[in-house]
Amino acid sequence: MRYAVLGTGMVGRTLGGRLIELGHEVRLGSRTSDNPAAVEWAAAAGAGADAGTFAEAAAFGEVVVNAVGGRVALAALEAAGAENLGGKVLVDVSNPLAFEEGELRLSPVESDSVGEQIQRAFPHARVVKTLNTVNCLVMVDPARVPGEHQVFVCGEDAGAREQVVALLGEFGWPARRVLDLGVSGRHAPWRCGCRCGSA
Repeated sequence: MRYAVLGTGMVGRTLGGRLIELGHEVRLGSRTSDNPAAVEWAAAAGAGADAGTFAEAAAFGEVVVNAVGGRVALAALEAAGAENLGGKVLVDVSNPLAFEEGELRLSPVESDSVGEQIQRAFPHARVVKTLNTVNCLVMVDPARVPGEHQVFVCGEDAGAREQVVALLGEFGWPARRVLDLGVSGRHAPWRCGCRCGSA
């Protein structure tokens, strides 16, 4: 399958690299097609790896993974283009984290979430929130943490959630350890599931 991974930070490179190892094709997207981190990643990742702009990546991918920071997610997806996202599963792993006045803060918290904002802004995308409660190394290798820990998926499209559960299975998350929280609403499913408000 062809994946667009938006974001050249550790999360994007880790997810992209694991997808390549699993035999998928990946285009890592950033603001510019010559982003040094993306070009270096593509050269090191080998066959099936490529780099491009957000729009080039989103056009390429059958599935789009949002791995940019939550506070810039909407801007990155706008650059990717609604026409390149419509009808596609859009996996959002972001958190709206920022250091402000020496403290780590989340925004939005409780009243809204990045996943909900993305779904509203791109109503034809099939947004699924997942993996934002674990380190990126654990995202692609859950055995790094011993025990029967769990991860959640949520979103408005049941078929999209099923597709993401299958992807999580490729990463090593058994289906019994994936909690399908269903559709969003005024309650917590779009958020991380632990009432911390992370999204």
